[in-house]
This record gives sequence, C-alpha cells and structure tokens, in this order.
Amino acid sequence: MKLVVAASGGVAAIKTPALIRRLQEAGHELRVAATEAAFHFVTPLSLAVATGSEVFDQASWFKADGQARHIELARWADALVIAPATADALASAALGKADDVISALCIAGIKEIIWVPAMNTEMWQHPLVQNNVATLKGIGHHFLGPASGNLAAKGEAAGVGRMLEPEEIVAALPSLFKPKDLAGKHVLVSAGPTREYLDPVRFISNPSSGKMGYAVAEAALARGAKVTLVTGPSALTPPSGSELVKVESALEMLGALQTSFAQTDILVMTAAVADWRAKTVATEKQPKMGDEQTLELIRTPDILSTLKPLREKQIMVGFAMETDKGVERAADKASRKGLDFICLNYPTQEGTSFGGDDNQITVVRPDGNFEKLSRMSKRAIADIILDKALDLSS
Repeated sequence: MKLVVAASGGVAAIKTPALIRRLQEAGHELRVAATEAAFHFVTPLSLAVATGSEVFDQASWFKADGQARHIELARWADALVIAPATADALASAALGKADDVISALCIAGIKEIIWVPAMNTEMWQHPLVQNNVATLKGIGHHFLGPASGNLAAKGEAAGVGRMLEPEEIVAALPSLFKPKDLAGKHVLVSAGPTREYLDPVRFISNPSSGKMGYAVAEAALARGAKVTLVTGPSALTPPSGSELVKVESALEMLGALQTSFAQTDILVMTAAVADWRAKTVATEKQPKMGDEQTLELIRTPDILSTLKPLREKQIMVGFAMETDKGVERAADKASRKGLDFICLNYPTQEGTSFGGDDNQITVVRPDGNFEKLSRMSKRAIADIILDKALDLSS
C-alpha cells in the first residue's frame, strides 16, 4: 500500500521512525508528514533518514511550482496513518480545520484515514475527546488503540492511552481493509458482564470489560454488516454505527437477544453471563448481621440453550472460559447448545486476562476438532471469528 505516515506533537513521536521502518519491511511504500509540534520530540532528519525521502511539513506545504503538497499526497496515497495522534490533532480533524499538515491532509480527499492515539488516560477518556473520536468514526475513519500500559510522563501510573507499538500497528493494518464481505448481513453480538442484584447496592458479577465483544462489533461494521451490540455494563465507547442495547441482568440480555435473533445471520456470544442469581432480591440494603450469612441462589437462564430451538439459518458462535479439560468441556458445550464453534480461553493465561487488549483462543468444534491460535489483539481475533463464521454461512 501507499501510505502517508504523519506524526503529531506527542512524546510518542519518538516511535515514529521505528514505525516507518517496520512498515517498509512489510512492503509498504511511504511518504512522511509531521506537524511543527512533532519536531519537539523527533527531528526532521531522523524521519527523512527512516523513510529515505523528504518530510512534508509546514515549511514545504507549497512547492516552488505552486503545487499544494497536501493535495498531491492525498491523490498519491491509499491511506494516511497518524501516529501518534494527539487530542489536538483529533479535535482539528473533527472540526474540519486545515491549519496544519495533518488536518489539511484529512480533508484533502485521502482514501482511508487511520488514527493511532497517544495521550494521558484522563485526556483520552474526556467526553470532548470521545465526541471527536465518535465524529471521526462516523465518517469512516479507523482507530488503532490506544493500549493500556505505562505512560510516558513522569509520575504517571499505567493506564489507557499508550500508543500501540510499531509491530502491533503493522499487524493490525490489514484487518482495516477487509472487503465488505458482510454487506447485507446482520451480526448480533453480546458483550460485557451481567449483574445479578442481591439488594439495591450489591450484585453478583465478574471482571469482563466487554473488549472482545466490542472488537467483534467494530470488525463486523468495518466489513459492511448491520450490527446489534447487546452489552452489559461497560466503560467502553460503543462502535459508531452499531445499534446499541444496554442491559444489566442475564434475563434482560436474553430478552434483548431474542428480540433480534430472528433477523440475525451471525450471533457471536462473547458476554460473560452470570450463572446464578439471588432467589429473592431485597428491596432495601441489607445490614451486616453476624459473621455468616446464607444466600440462596437459583440458576439464570441459559441464553444459548434458549436460543437453540429458535435457530433457523443463523451461525452461532459462543465463548467459554475454562481452567481444566478445556477442549473437552468446550466441545461438549458447543454440542449441547447447538453452536457452530466455540472460542475457548483460559483466565490464568499470561497477558490475556480480563480487561486486556490481547487474547489467545482455541476454536473448538462440536465434534472435538480444534485449532489453537497464537496470542494476538482482540481486534485481530474478531476478524478471524468473522472469517470462520462467514465460511460456514456461504
């Protein structure tokens, strides 16, 4: 691909030369742009040496022959990769400004635009920044990250806002340009945890973040599908363009999924649904009484087993988390619940815990055949799941 790599003014710009080299090694043809603020962190010479060509900056906006470089680059490129992308760069693009090289490129007719954010956690999570992200996603821009990890500023704790590593960006790019092979399909996704209340303030739940389900929804949208995302409580921003249905309990999730199931082509059930609920829910907060208390629980509805008799043409994909005899138990679940395949993962596996950006799954069929995948981003796994589901539906 022909890529313009553009650096905005964040400390993560020190990674941009390495990103350029990794992209070249992957076979991409590159041009480089940078804002004046980026040069506080990386020099024009280091960018020029990395790419082997001049850097498009404020000083070189217009050539001596009168050609506007941003228009020339936009016509040449297949995509613009903005790494790092600061809050300021996002805001300028969302407002349609053209007061620096990046914002000008964004409205110069470039085919695809990919943002790789890097900023403080509070900045990334601020409603104004998230509004700008939603605006850009709404007009077809793509986002890679940010990831969770150690942030650059002195005294900063680990949090969301770290720019993806160059290798992660290179690996993720192909999934953004998948063909619209899900156009005309309806993908129904469940995500996040459920909550089963004991009283008005206490509930049974689990640490699921919803990241896997949100990644599936995002991937399906990018491939042209109509997406309904049924989500338990989550702090994540839902993918722009999805039909969002918020629920809390297992019973509410079942009802929401039943409503959309008849019109669904592919169901991907990533939600971590509570297995038990209180037999009686107190209407008032219960006081502490003694050193022990007995809680009577009853089973929540088994969502996939309930949907199984309603199945017609739907491809059904489940998730299972096991600590022992994983493949055997996953195959049994897939068979009993009428699934085409189930994605097995292990909570104790290093680097793939609840809330992480990566996962490692084993795809298990009802007959016991399985395929173990390597560890990768949840977004990359989402595309693999959709690939396998699409193969079964054709």
